[in-house]
Order: sequence, then C-alpha cells, then structure tokens
Amino acid sequence: MKLRVERDVLAEAVAWTARSLPARPPVPVLAGVRLEASSEGSLTLSTFDYDVSARSTVPAGVEEAGVVLVSGRLLADIAKALPAKPVDLTLDGTKVVLRCGASRFTLLTMPVEDYPALPAMPELSGTIDADVLTEAVAQVSIAASRDETLPLLTGVRVEIEGEKLTLMATDRYRLAMRELSWHPTDPSISSVALVRARTLSDVAKSLTSAGSVDVALGGDSASLVGFAAGGRQTTSLLVEGDYPPVRRLFPDETTTHAVVATAALVEAARRVSLVAERNTPIRLSFSDGQVVLEAGQGEDAQASEVLEATLVGEDIVTAFNPHYLLDGLGALSTDFVRLSFTHPSKPAVMTGQGSAEGESEDEFRYLLMPIRFAG
Repeated sequence: MKLRVERDVLAEAVAWTARSLPARPPVPVLAGVRLEASSEGSLTLSTFDYDVSARSTVPAGVEEAGVVLVSGRLLADIAKALPAKPVDLTLDGTKVVLRCGASRFTLLTMPVEDYPALPAMPELSGTIDADVLTEAVAQVSIAASRDETLPLLTGVRVEIEGEKLTLMATDRYRLAMRELSWHPTDPSISSVALVRARTLSDVAKSLTSAGSVDVALGGDSASLVGFAAGGRQTTSLLVEGDYPPVRRLFPDETTTHAVVATAALVEAARRVSLVAERNTPIRLSFSDGQVVLEAGQGEDAQASEVLEATLVGEDIVTAFNPHYLLDGLGALSTDFVRLSFTHPSKPAVMTGQGSAEGESEDEFRYLLMPIRFAG
C-alpha cells in the first residue's frame, strides 16, 4: 500500500471514524482503524465494535492499493499533530510508515484478517434536511434516559408514516416529542424503530455539514439503522424491546394555559434555582397577569421572582425539577412558551409560541411531571 493524502482531510476522517472506538475493546483488533486504499483514488477508513460501525471515504493519490489495520487512537493523535503538508502512507512489511514534511512515524499493523466484516448499509428509506434533523435530535434527546440499566429508555423512538417522521424520548420524568417532514423513497412507508439517543446525537453533530442526510432503516437488515452524508456513513444496532405507549400521556385537551416570554423565564428559573438544593423543586404560581417563581423553604436559603404572564383559566400552583424545566425551555426556539395544565398534580405540556397572543406551535411538545412540594 502506498498513497498520499492531504493532512486536514486525513485528520478529520480519522478523528470521525475513531470517535466510536471502544475504550476497552473485548479483542485487541477492535481498537484498530482499517485503512483501505483503492486504485480508483480513494482511501476508506473504517471502525466497528459489533454495535456501531463507521466508514469515511476521502480522496487520495494511490500508487499501490492495499488494506492495513493500525491503532485508531494513535493514528488520530498523530494525524492531529502533523504539520500542514501532504501525508505519505506506505506499508513496509508489518509496519506502516507515515511521512509528513520532516516528521516520520512508524506504526505497527494489526492482523487485518482478524478484523470483523462491517455490516452492509440497510436499504435507503429516505432523506432528511440536515438542519431539521440537527434541531429535532437536540430537542428530543435531552429527555432520553442516561441509565444503562434501562436500555429501552436510552433510545429514541422513531415513527415513520409516509412523509411524517416522529421522534420521541422519555426518562419517566419528562417526555419530548418532535414531528417533522422528510422525503421517503416510498410515500406509503410505515415503520417504527428504537435508535440509541447517543447514536442519533452523534449523527446530528457529525453528519449534518452536508445539505441532507440519508436514512436507511429496515429491509433485510431489520435490526440495523444507517445514516450517510458527505462520504461518511454509520450503522448502529437498534435497541430491542417494546417501547412504552407514551404518546397517550399527552392530554387531548387542557383547561388552563399560561404564556410567558421564553428568555425571561429561563433567566428567572436559573436565578431562583440557585437556592434549590439537590432534588428540591422550583415552584411556579400562575395568577392573572403574572407568574411567581420560588425555591427554598423553612430555615434554608430562599428566592423568588415575579414575571409577566398571560393566564387563560383558573389560577394554578405547581412545582418542577429545575434542571428538567430548563432543559425543556432550552429546546424551544420560539420567543414565547405556552405551559398547558389539566391539574396541578398532573403533567404539564410545554410548546412554543411565536408571540404572546399567537397560536401554539405543536410540532415540538415537552411533557413534564410535577413534583410534590411542602405546603
């Protein structure tokens, strides 16, 4: 194998491909990144840990085609530190020699024949606008559980019905749901999958520099989901199990709702929550024309702040985990937030609103469980 590749191109490709390498690989070869030089003038870098696979194809001047396996983290560290000059890679026996300007590195190779075959990309299901996907994943993934003992809740449920795609996630204390439009290959497609929130977040951050992202789901690879854009593609095993029927938690109608300026509520909640000790709630008392935020009680430090609010319905007092409340507010991109209630002890629904008097925008909904509070 003998090739030349631009330093920035190599560094970016290695960093992206090696990002999913396991910290403690069950077998040594899984710590490697597979380099395949094609006589057609490309270099493909691949990693796979039996769970997630990543492939990145970049242009290269290939003199001799070939395949090698080298330490992924070491190659990533070296590529990042190289001077801004073309990089020459040459296989010399059982070693790979890397030259860049006056720098020269020798890397030991691993047995490439022991490396597992990467899974094939599932059948293409459709494409989605990159910016829309980035926003939707950021909004929903905040509600996915981080508790690996409940793997089902670490996933994001993806529901596809024709041109409508719905993302949902919950950790049992809140539920986020975003509906969006996409471009399916088959307009009559109907499919459901449970994708790891970590995988989706990674795709949203690293594959969305292109204008659109290809989504591959189902077909013969029913247990896999794949994403591809701009010469990069990644596959991941789906989370197995039956997701709880959470959509029904959203109430059909609400008796009371309040509208508050989003930025003002975020700032006030941050200030007031400074005195809310761990696991203590922030109280919100809605009455005509205002909302009072309070935290702390008894002998502890206390804080309160009054904000302007529009209330439709009865006065209501409720309390939330401040971290979960701020997560939901941070996921909104609108100037105003509408909080809809059926009862102080029942979950509230947060949606965005363009103006104080406008209509609620329901494509993103965030349902938040209240916390019981003293008094």
